[in-house]
Amino acid sequence: MNILANDGISPSGAQALRNSGHTLYTDFIEADQLEAFIHEHAIDGILVRSATKVRQPLIDACPNLKFIGRGGVGMDNIDVEYARNNGITVFNTPAASSQSVAELVMGHLFALARFQHDSNRQMPTRGTGDFKALKKAYGKGSELRGKTLGIVGFGRIGRSLASYALGCGMNVVAHDPFVTDGNVDVTVGGQTVTVDCPRLSLDDLLSTSDMVSVHVPAQADGSAVIGAAELAKMKPGAFLANAARGGSVDEDALLEALDSGHLAGAGLDVFVGEPAPRADVLAHPKLALTPHIGAATAEAQDRIGLELASQINALA
Repeated sequence: MNILANDGISPSGAQALRNSGHTLYTDFIEADQLEAFIHEHAIDGILVRSATKVRQPLIDACPNLKFIGRGGVGMDNIDVEYARNNGITVFNTPAASSQSVAELVMGHLFALARFQHDSNRQMPTRGTGDFKALKKAYGKGSELRGKTLGIVGFGRIGRSLASYALGCGMNVVAHDPFVTDGNVDVTVGGQTVTVDCPRLSLDDLLSTSDMVSVHVPAQADGSAVIGAAELAKMKPGAFLANAARGGSVDEDALLEALDSGHLAGAGLDVFVGEPAPRADVLAHPKLALTPHIGAATAEAQDRIGLELASQINALA
């Protein structure tokens, strides 16, 4: 089959596809040129990550497409139902990046608890002259051990995050109306222990958690899962992390909660308006920021590429 990996694919995934006899194109094709490229090269399937969108007009214009693969979890950049109703197979790689996203969130939580996100900004310009003042300002951090982490969305990523948090000595509670248990496997020293994390209502989770992390798909109506009302229910001085989707947290409400001092800080890997986030969000001193790199590790990209190749070969 002729395959276009428009947002790239790991070398291991590319090699696996070529070893199976597929023709693979990896150059990025701009949106206004995609239709022509697909027809010119008789593309059977397109692989995307988050940059390329596959919407109804492109699907209508390319009736010979057999599959659309998403290297990652969320598929809100694809008109999934419409494609499937038109006989196109649509798949993703839900398990491949869970660990990488979970580790990034833990990094944000550690950074927030010790003010690393802001001290890293200040030290290059003020470290020489204001060292003692900075030491005093950032010397009131806290440990994660013993704190309660509330996880909103307890799928693969949420449970992977829970395993790290439990391993650090945190208490973990979860909210997810679509799961039937709170079981998390924690492996230490080659031994695995299953921990049953309490499942709470969203209100109870917000009011009892020292830190809250959001792991939900984009909502069909575009609404925020954590808005002003939810932020108000969080513990004063709590931290929030969002590595799910831009818009899962209301950014205006979040800035207000940070400015008022109700929240101590937040970590964001995803933003409204990507790839052009709001300047006031990026400049806020209480925000730890990364540019949507949750799944961007070498290990995760290898797993994603190989999983995509496996699913394509199953179709051939």
